[in-house]
Amino acid sequence: MTLLPTRAELDAAATIVYGAMPATPQFSWPLLNEALGTDAWVKHENHTPTGAFKVRGGLVYLAGLLKREPGVSGIISATRGNHGQSLAFAARRHGVKVTIVVPHGNSVEKNAAMRGLGADLIEFGDDFQASREYALSLARKQGLHMVPSYHQDLVAGVASYWMELFHAQPALDTVFVPIGMGSGFAAAIAAREALGLRTRVIGVVSSHAPAYLESFRSGELREAPATTELADGMACRTPDRESLEVVRRYADDVIEVSDEEVARAIRLYYRATHNLAEGAGAAALAAALRLKHDARVAGCRVGLPLTGANVDAEKIMRVLSEVLP
Repeated sequence: MTLLPTRAELDAAATIVYGAMPATPQFSWPLLNEALGTDAWVKHENHTPTGAFKVRGGLVYLAGLLKREPGVSGIISATRGNHGQSLAFAARRHGVKVTIVVPHGNSVEKNAAMRGLGADLIEFGDDFQASREYALSLARKQGLHMVPSYHQDLVAGVASYWMELFHAQPALDTVFVPIGMGSGFAAAIAAREALGLRTRVIGVVSSHAPAYLESFRSGELREAPATTELADGMACRTPDRESLEVVRRYADDVIEVSDEEVARAIRLYYRATHNLAEGAGAAALAAALRLKHDARVAGCRVGLPLTGANVDAEKIMRVLSEVLP
């Protein structure tokens, strides 16, 4: 059985996080509320040092790893970008060598950001799963520590932003959480359970990468193609078994949003808040817009994590050039 971090573990993780960054803000934006027809609070994880929520998990994971394995020679992991940036950011603080494997065609600017943080970047495979398998093989050959996409320390670190939001707005009725490999979703659940809240937690996947949705509905792990062109942070082909257990046990629901809906949410975020959101970063808003007439949104107080802003300039210019309906 997968265990969630305890309140004590969440508090200890938060201390590590705040040694490297401040809490991020949450705002309720009038034009966004108008579009949704209800009160929404946006948690601005686009304001972290790496522009995404993942940095919190990387900080806590590296701190724990160095206690468990003080002589670690280096770390390696696979990513579409934000997980890799978080590890590179944390590893640089500790002087640890980091290697990151990304699939071919990965975000040019996320690749540049990882290199800028000191990561040795390798491009391999056509999707995240292929990159992950190659990273595992390199870890064995080179004696590197393979950082997983899902781990208790990652969850505990990421949960610090949910604790911030729930402390600031404890009366939220529903929150939407994008699902990539599941650490963000598990973090929301861990914070909710630690605080004893009754807030609905709804997972969000890309309709072009529905593995977690199909697994949630079927009750067993299902693979599915990941073909999203906009929400690369949710481009999962094979769910993580531990995080899937959390989703299946605790999710009030899991819904899907298309690239078109995500693009519409990106445009709305910019028009209503003048914040840029990457595809996965806007998925929670896309889901809330889809359910705006549903009882879980209409008349409710809604929490929307803007989980990241790391989108290539060329891609964001194409998205923003479309007319907002």
